Amino acid sequence: MQPTSKTGVTFITTGTITGAGISSTVGGMGIAGSFGAVGIGATAVTAAGGVVGAALYGAFTGITTGDQAPFSTMGIGAIGGFGFSQIVGSIGFVAPKIGLAYGIGAASMTGIGAVLGLAAYGVFKVLDNSQFKETPMQVFERMETKVVEMDYYNAALLELDLFLSGDDINQKFADLEMEDELEKFKAKINDKSNYQSPQFENQQLENQQLENQQLENQQLENQNISLNNHLPENWQCVKTLKGHFAKVNAVAIHPDGNSLISGSDDKQVIWWDLKTGKILYNFVGQGEAVLSVAISPDGKEIIIGSVDRKISSWQLETKRFNRTFYYLNNTYSHHGFVNAVAYSGDHRIIVSGSTDTKIIIWGRYTGEYKRILNEHTAAVLAIGISPDNKTLVSGSADKTIKIWNLQTGEQRFIINEHLAEVNTLAITPDGKILISGSRDKTIKIWNLQTGELHRTFIQHSTEVLAIAIHPDGKTIASSSQDGIIKLWNLQNGEILETLSGFSPLVFSPDGKMLVSGGKSGTIKIWQQLKNRENVILTGEWWEILGVDKNAHGEDVKIAYRKLARLYHPDINNTDTAKAAMQAINQAYQHFQRFVNVNRG
Repeated sequence: MQPTSKTGVTFITTGTITGAGISSTVGGMGIAGSFGAVGIGATAVTAAGGVVGAALYGAFTGITTGDQAPFSTMGIGAIGGFGFSQIVGSIGFVAPKIGLAYGIGAASMTGIGAVLGLAAYGVFKVLDNSQFKETPMQVFERMETKVVEMDYYNAALLELDLFLSGDDINQKFADLEMEDELEKFKAKINDKSNYQSPQFENQQLENQQLENQQLENQQLENQNISLNNHLPENWQCVKTLKGHFAKVNAVAIHPDGNSLISGSDDKQVIWWDLKTGKILYNFVGQGEAVLSVAISPDGKEIIIGSVDRKISSWQLETKRFNRTFYYLNNTYSHHGFVNAVAYSGDHRIIVSGSTDTKIIIWGRYTGEYKRILNEHTAAVLAIGISPDNKTLVSGSADKTIKIWNLQTGEQRFIINEHLAEVNTLAITPDGKILISGSRDKTIKIWNLQTGELHRTFIQHSTEVLAIAIHPDGKTIASSSQDGIIKLWNLQNGEILETLSGFSPLVFSPDGKMLVSGGKSGTIKIWQQLKNRENVILTGEWWEILGVDKNAHGEDVKIAYRKLARLYHPDINNTDTAKAAMQAINQAYQHFQRFVNVNRG
């Protein structure tokens, strides 16, 4: 590779890494407009960083060489961007977590088009001066994949401790596909002097060939992967709800424990029957993505908070729209996205928190605002009300937790020991303990009356997005951005179990069920089961691996490795982990056969 080519790769790689960093800091983002709301994931932001890096290199090359081509590509891109804006209309960039909403007009689109044109020139120059013949999209895809994969790859090296064995880590992950291979490698790590006879190796090869033949005979489309096993642990995924078309942001379980309300980026609010998994009703009419939902303590009403800055309420029994809550003479409930809504236990008031930094207390029956609390300096991300209806807590992007007298609106004290945004809050059923989760990756346990810090849990490796408290007040569940759910003993901080799932989280009133977010708009139902109870684990291969059905092959590999970090026998020797690893291996093998058939 020539020197100029190396310089271009440096520009693009730096931009790609910067894009990944921006995604980690800002969190969930999206593009909203007349066409709806579309989420932007970490992969897209990372790739965008690569585009900017390529554009910078294009500008650098044009200036240093005197080449006029960059100006031509900028002009072509600008014309394309302007034409796109005329077709699509007004759009905007939104980032609910940090309270950002920025309109993108025709002038901005023209500029974006110019940058893309310059990026195309930059990539062309990299390829032109390189011995590698790749298309621009192949370059971006290869670099973006490496950046995203590196985090999981390094974590796997550290956690599995296979690196110390001197063997190739990629080969070891490949060998996870067969259960007997797992046992062989476990024995090899524990005793490096162990020698496998040629007869044993031949038997292993025959076993794998037999397994491959069986997989070839399986139907590759619309097939469930099932596993029967005796599992000793408490929580297993027993059902996956499918009905949303985008990320699920909020869930609430009915007081009777029989049904569930969920809100999503797809603007839908769905009422589910938890026993059957069927949709009871779809509450339509939200103008933008739904960020928060709550069910009244009497089970008769729901409230919905949305990106469209409105709070609306519906009657459950009649399925009829009730009202929209309006602030003063505005046509909105807030001047920003409504991130959180909650009912008081006495049914009388509703509390909402928004990216406009305000907390508003509303009359439930009249819909009129009673009080505004505006002491936060950044977006309000979470709220909670104590069981006695006397205390309100709020968590914000300003890194603080504020404790309020709910009756008077007086601020009692401030907690400012988190190092980043406070994403989630929960109060124990006895009203004595407050639990907070933050982007600083920690969970903190506080005395609600004094604000004293009791304990900090630090086992999550990415930001904590949701916390749920078991009705017994002794167990909590937390979920982090990397798709890991941990169940904790609240008293001593012991991790009771680790599951694969996403925010949001909520326990059922009887504590026997946990609901979590899944991938691609799915919702997972986890059930508390007795020891040695027979369980059937079912799901499509992409559901078990936690990816989209049409995910890129490298993304599937990353997901497979991440799950192996949780359930590999060298890390987790429970029967649950063994059973889970078998299901994961079957799912990954099914994916490989699916890819091979499509290629053929």
